[in-house]
Amino acid sequence: MATQISWSFEIRRIILEQSKRAHVGHIGSALSIADIVAALYSDQTSTFDPGNDDRDRLVLSKGHAVLAIYAALFLKGWITEDQLNTYCGDESLLGVHPEHLLRGIDFSTGSLGQGLSLGVGAALAARLQQSSRRVFVVASDAECNEGSLWEAVMFAAHHQLANLIAIIDLNGQQALGYTQDVLNLSPMADRWRAFGWDVHDVDGHDVAAMQATIANLDTTTGAPHVLIAHTVFGKGVSYMENQIKWHYWPMSDDEYQQAIAEIGVRS
Repeated sequence: MATQISWSFEIRRIILEQSKRAHVGHIGSALSIADIVAALYSDQTSTFDPGNDDRDRLVLSKGHAVLAIYAALFLKGWITEDQLNTYCGDESLLGVHPEHLLRGIDFSTGSLGQGLSLGVGAALAARLQQSSRRVFVVASDAECNEGSLWEAVMFAAHHQLANLIAIIDLNGQQALGYTQDVLNLSPMADRWRAFGWDVHDVDGHDVAAMQATIANLDTTTGAPHVLIAHTVFGKGVSYMENQIKWHYWPMSDDEYQQAIAEIGVRS
């Protein structure tokens, strides 16, 4: 079993390797959630094992960052290296957005702002089935610009869906600008709290702290939970951090070599 630190490193390594091989972007978004994905998939208290019908469910609402999830599926042994190496290839199930036909992916996503609605439905279904499974939704702060997300926020609070855990990747930027300039929603935690959610501000790059927070949540009764995860877009690669262009931009050969070298010496 890989340690928590090596999980973060391996996820970042795979993100960089596969992005370079396929010559595609969305690298900064995937690096932003690498530690969040490490916290979820390396945590012994959470299981997304596709062989377990009563597994926890994960909705990656910011679907364009799915490469971080593919890395986790590979590290768990749920997809093979040969499958991983088909990323963004012809007829591959590993596209730039998640498809539920792939083992380990429960929800197809991509249209921003809709993932929390899927999570609400899955959490409500678990309650009706008297299941103890939890539903995690990883969404971006930019998605909080979408009205549909706040409809789901209100519905979940009204129905006290305690088994629903949203994690907001608060990296402060989106495809074409910084969130404070496009639509400023600060302070984010206060907004969720005002809608009746149980709110936790966390360091989105502290794997152990996120796991401890999740382990201590009451997912049986009460309000739904949200972790406001403070992150750095492009975390781990100096020239990508907080730089808008790395939402879409692919790496050159030299940029790839620098990125691989940096994640080998940085956290």
